[in-house]
Amino acid sequence: MGLYVETRVRADLDTIWERTQEPDRHQRWDLRFTEIAYLPRAEGEPRRFRYATRVLPFLVVAGTGVSAGERHRAGGDRVSALRFASPHPLSLLAEGSGYWRYVPTPDGVRFLTGYDYRPRWGRPGRLADRLLFRPLMGWATAWSFDRLRLWCERGITPERSRDRWLLELAARALLVAVPSVLAAPPLGLAPLAAVPLTVLGLAAAVLVPPSPHTPAARRCLRTPPARHREPRLLATLEQP
Repeated sequence: MGLYVETRVRADLDTIWERTQEPDRHQRWDLRFTEIAYLPRAEGEPRRFRYATRVLPFLVVAGTGVSAGERHRAGGDRVSALRFASPHPLSLLAEGSGYWRYVPTPDGVRFLTGYDYRPRWGRPGRLADRLLFRPLMGWATAWSFDRLRLWCERGITPERSRDRWLLELAARALLVAVPSVLAAPPLGLAPLAAVPLTVLGLAAAVLVPPSPHTPAARRCLRTPPARHREPRLLATLEQP
Protein backbone atom coordinates (compact mmCIF):
# COMPACT_ATOMS: atom_id res chain seq x y z
CA MET A 1 0.00 0.00 0.00
CA GLY A 2 1.59 3.26 -1.14
CA LEU A 3 1.24 6.60 0.61
CA TYR A 4 -0.59 9.53 -0.98
CA VAL A 5 -0.93 13.12 0.27
CA GLU A 6 -2.44 16.13 -1.50
CA THR A 7 -2.93 19.77 -0.60
CA ARG A 8 -3.97 22.93 -2.40
CA VAL A 9 -1.69 25.93 -2.05
CA ARG A 10 -2.84 29.45 -2.92
CA ALA A 11 0.53 30.62 -4.20
CA ASP A 12 2.38 30.83 -7.49
CA LEU A 13 3.93 27.73 -9.00
CA ASP A 14 7.50 29.07 -9.03
CA THR A 15 7.46 29.73 -5.26
CA ILE A 16 6.25 26.21 -4.48
CA TRP A 17 8.76 24.67 -6.89
CA GLU A 18 11.66 26.56 -5.33
CA ARG A 19 10.70 25.68 -1.75
CA THR A 20 10.36 22.00 -2.58
CA GLN A 21 13.27 21.54 -5.00
CA GLU A 22 16.02 23.52 -3.23
CA PRO A 23 17.49 21.29 -0.49
CA ASP A 24 18.15 24.08 2.01
CA ARG A 25 14.50 25.16 1.76
CA HIS A 26 13.04 21.67 1.55
CA GLN A 27 14.65 20.54 4.81
CA ARG A 28 13.11 23.51 6.65
CA TRP A 29 9.49 22.39 6.23
CA ASP A 30 9.68 18.61 5.78
CA LEU A 31 9.45 16.85 9.15
CA ARG A 32 10.82 13.63 7.66
CA PHE A 33 14.31 15.04 7.07
CA THR A 34 16.91 16.80 9.18
CA GLU A 35 19.33 17.43 6.32
CA ILE A 36 19.19 17.24 2.51
CA ALA A 37 22.13 18.06 0.23
CA TYR A 38 22.97 17.53 -3.42
CA LEU A 39 26.07 15.47 -4.15
CA PRO A 40 28.72 16.48 -6.72
CA ARG A 41 28.11 15.20 -10.23
CA ALA A 42 29.78 15.24 -13.60
CA GLU A 43 28.24 16.64 -16.78
CA GLY A 44 25.39 14.43 -17.98
CA GLU A 45 25.04 12.46 -14.75
CA PRO A 46 21.71 12.32 -12.90
CA ARG A 47 21.15 14.51 -9.85
CA ARG A 48 22.07 12.65 -6.66
CA PHE A 49 21.47 13.69 -3.09
CA ARG A 50 22.11 12.67 0.49
CA TYR A 51 19.46 12.82 3.18
CA ALA A 52 19.62 12.36 6.95
CA THR A 53 17.05 12.12 9.73
CA ARG A 54 17.88 12.56 13.41
CA VAL A 55 15.85 9.82 15.07
CA LEU A 56 17.31 10.42 18.54
CA PRO A 57 19.79 13.02 19.86
CA PHE A 58 22.59 10.49 19.38
CA LEU A 59 21.25 8.63 16.32
CA VAL A 60 21.19 9.91 12.73
CA VAL A 61 19.94 7.67 9.93
CA ALA A 62 21.18 8.63 6.46
CA GLY A 63 20.70 7.50 2.89
CA THR A 64 21.20 8.55 -0.72
CA GLY A 65 18.94 9.05 -3.69
CA VAL A 66 18.65 10.07 -7.33
CA SER A 67 16.10 12.57 -8.64
CA ALA A 68 14.91 14.24 -11.83
CA GLY A 69 12.34 16.91 -12.62
CA GLU A 70 10.28 18.18 -15.54
CA ARG A 71 9.73 21.90 -15.14
CA HIS A 72 8.23 22.63 -18.56
CA ARG A 73 5.43 20.29 -19.60
CA ALA A 74 2.81 20.70 -22.32
CA GLY A 75 -0.10 20.84 -19.88
CA GLY A 76 1.52 23.50 -17.68
CA ASP A 77 2.02 21.15 -14.74
CA ARG A 78 5.39 20.06 -13.33
CA VAL A 79 6.64 16.80 -11.90
CA SER A 80 9.68 15.46 -10.09
CA ALA A 81 10.56 11.88 -9.21
CA LEU A 82 13.13 10.16 -7.01
CA ARG A 83 14.48 6.82 -5.89
CA PHE A 84 16.17 6.46 -2.52
CA ALA A 85 17.85 3.89 -0.28
CA SER A 86 19.42 3.73 3.16
CA PRO A 87 22.16 1.23 4.03
CA HIS A 88 21.92 2.08 7.74
CA PRO A 89 21.11 -1.14 9.65
CA LEU A 90 18.81 0.72 12.05
CA SER A 91 16.75 2.27 9.26
CA LEU A 92 13.44 0.44 8.86
CA LEU A 93 13.19 1.97 5.40
CA ALA A 94 15.49 0.04 3.05
CA GLU A 95 14.64 1.54 -0.36
CA GLY A 96 11.79 3.25 -2.13
CA SER A 97 10.60 5.65 -4.80
CA GLY A 98 8.12 8.47 -5.21
CA TYR A 99 7.13 11.62 -7.03
CA TRP A 100 5.77 15.14 -6.59
CA ARG A 101 3.25 16.62 -8.98
CA TYR A 102 2.43 20.33 -9.31
CA VAL A 103 -0.89 21.03 -11.05
CA PRO A 104 -1.90 24.69 -11.60
CA THR A 105 -5.50 25.55 -10.67
CA PRO A 106 -7.48 28.82 -11.00
CA ASP A 107 -6.69 29.74 -7.38
CA GLY A 108 -3.21 28.26 -6.88
CA VAL A 109 -1.54 24.88 -7.19
CA ARG A 110 -2.66 21.33 -6.46
CA PHE A 111 0.48 19.85 -4.88
CA LEU A 112 0.56 16.10 -4.32
CA THR A 113 2.89 13.20 -3.66
CA GLY A 114 2.80 9.44 -3.98
CA TYR A 115 5.53 7.17 -2.68
CA ASP A 116 6.22 3.70 -1.40
CA TYR A 117 9.16 1.83 0.11
CA ARG A 118 10.38 -1.59 1.16
CA PRO A 119 10.93 -2.10 4.90
CA ARG A 120 13.83 -4.20 6.17
CA TRP A 121 14.09 -6.64 9.13
CA GLY A 122 11.89 -9.28 7.48
CA ARG A 123 8.49 -10.13 8.96
CA PRO A 124 8.98 -8.11 12.18
CA GLY A 125 9.88 -5.09 10.07
CA ARG A 126 6.80 -5.48 7.88
CA LEU A 127 4.60 -5.73 10.97
CA ALA A 128 6.20 -2.66 12.60
CA ASP A 129 5.80 -0.78 9.33
CA ARG A 130 2.12 -1.63 8.93
CA LEU A 131 1.16 -0.89 12.53
CA LEU A 132 3.37 2.10 13.36
CA PHE A 133 5.89 3.42 10.86
CA ARG A 134 3.70 3.74 7.76
CA PRO A 135 0.87 5.60 9.57
CA LEU A 136 3.50 7.86 11.15
CA MET A 137 5.08 8.57 7.76
CA GLY A 138 1.68 9.40 6.28
CA TRP A 139 0.92 11.78 9.14
CA ALA A 140 4.37 13.42 8.95
CA THR A 141 4.03 13.94 5.20
CA ALA A 142 0.58 15.54 5.52
CA TRP A 143 1.65 17.71 8.46
CA SER A 144 4.70 18.87 6.49
CA PHE A 145 2.60 19.67 3.40
CA ASP A 146 0.34 21.90 5.51
CA ARG A 147 3.43 23.52 7.02
CA LEU A 148 4.64 24.29 3.49
CA ARG A 149 1.20 25.68 2.60
CA LEU A 150 1.29 28.10 5.54
CA TRP A 151 4.74 29.27 4.46
CA CYS A 152 3.69 29.88 0.87
CA GLU A 153 0.22 31.33 1.54
CA ARG A 154 0.63 33.28 4.77
CA GLY A 155 4.38 33.85 5.02
CA ILE A 156 4.57 31.88 8.29
CA THR A 157 8.07 30.42 8.35
CA PRO A 158 8.44 26.70 9.08
CA GLU A 159 10.21 27.50 12.34
CA ARG A 160 7.37 29.73 13.55
CA SER A 161 4.67 27.26 12.55
CA ARG A 162 6.54 24.47 14.40
CA ASP A 163 6.68 26.58 17.56
CA ARG A 164 2.99 27.42 17.31
CA TRP A 165 2.15 23.74 16.85
CA LEU A 166 4.15 22.80 19.94
CA LEU A 167 2.35 25.47 21.99
CA GLU A 168 -1.02 24.23 20.77
CA LEU A 169 -0.02 20.63 21.54
CA ALA A 170 0.94 21.68 25.08
CA ALA A 171 -2.40 23.46 25.51
CA ARG A 172 -4.29 20.33 24.45
CA ALA A 173 -2.25 18.23 26.87
CA LEU A 174 -3.14 20.63 29.70
CA LEU A 175 -6.84 20.18 28.96
CA VAL A 176 -6.43 16.50 29.77
CA ALA A 177 -3.97 16.87 32.66
CA VAL A 178 -5.59 19.66 34.70
CA PRO A 179 -8.50 17.58 36.10
CA SER A 180 -6.05 14.96 37.41
CA VAL A 181 -3.98 17.69 39.06
CA LEU A 182 -7.07 19.14 40.71
CA ALA A 183 -8.00 15.72 42.07
CA ALA A 184 -4.63 15.22 43.76
CA PRO A 185 -3.77 16.56 47.24
CA PRO A 186 -3.76 19.24 48.52
CA LEU A 187 -6.54 20.47 46.20
CA GLY A 188 -8.49 17.27 46.83
CA LEU A 189 -11.16 17.53 44.12
CA ALA A 190 -13.48 14.52 44.49
CA PRO A 191 -12.41 11.69 42.13
CA LEU A 192 -15.97 11.34 40.85
CA ALA A 193 -15.92 14.99 39.84
CA ALA A 194 -12.51 14.64 38.20
CA VAL A 195 -13.66 11.87 35.83
CA PRO A 196 -16.21 13.90 33.82
CA LEU A 197 -13.83 16.85 33.75
CA THR A 198 -11.11 14.60 32.34
CA VAL A 199 -13.51 13.26 29.69
CA LEU A 200 -14.53 16.80 28.75
CA GLY A 201 -10.88 17.86 28.56
CA LEU A 202 -10.01 14.89 26.36
CA ALA A 203 -12.95 15.61 24.06
CA ALA A 204 -11.92 19.25 23.76
CA ALA A 205 -8.30 18.32 23.10
CA VAL A 206 -9.35 16.02 20.25
CA LEU A 207 -12.31 17.86 18.75
CA VAL A 208 -11.32 21.54 18.91
CA PRO A 209 -10.03 22.41 15.41
CA PRO A 210 -6.43 23.55 15.02
CA SER A 211 -5.59 27.21 14.66
CA PRO A 212 -5.52 28.42 11.04
CA HIS A 213 -1.91 29.46 11.70
CA THR A 214 -0.85 25.99 12.90
CA PRO A 215 0.06 23.01 10.66
CA ALA A 216 -2.44 20.14 10.73
CA ALA A 217 -2.28 16.86 8.84
CA ARG A 218 -6.08 16.65 8.81
CA ARG A 219 -6.27 19.44 6.23
CA CYS A 220 -4.64 17.26 3.55
CA LEU A 221 -6.26 14.67 1.32
CA ARG A 222 -4.87 11.20 2.07
CA THR A 223 -6.80 9.07 -0.44
CA PRO A 224 -5.74 9.11 -4.11
CA PRO A 225 -8.36 9.84 -6.78
CA ALA A 226 -9.81 6.93 -8.76
CA ARG A 227 -7.82 7.81 -11.90
CA HIS A 228 -4.32 8.01 -10.56
CA ARG A 229 -0.96 6.88 -11.93
CA GLU A 230 2.74 7.44 -11.43
CA PRO A 231 4.56 9.77 -13.83
CA ARG A 232 6.58 8.14 -16.63
CA LEU A 233 9.63 10.03 -15.37
CA LEU A 234 9.84 7.68 -12.37
CA ALA A 235 10.46 4.66 -14.62
CA THR A 236 13.52 6.30 -16.18
CA LEU A 237 15.41 6.71 -12.90
CA GLU A 238 18.15 4.30 -11.99
CA GLN A 239 18.72 2.97 -8.49
CA PRO A 240 20.70 5.28 -6.15
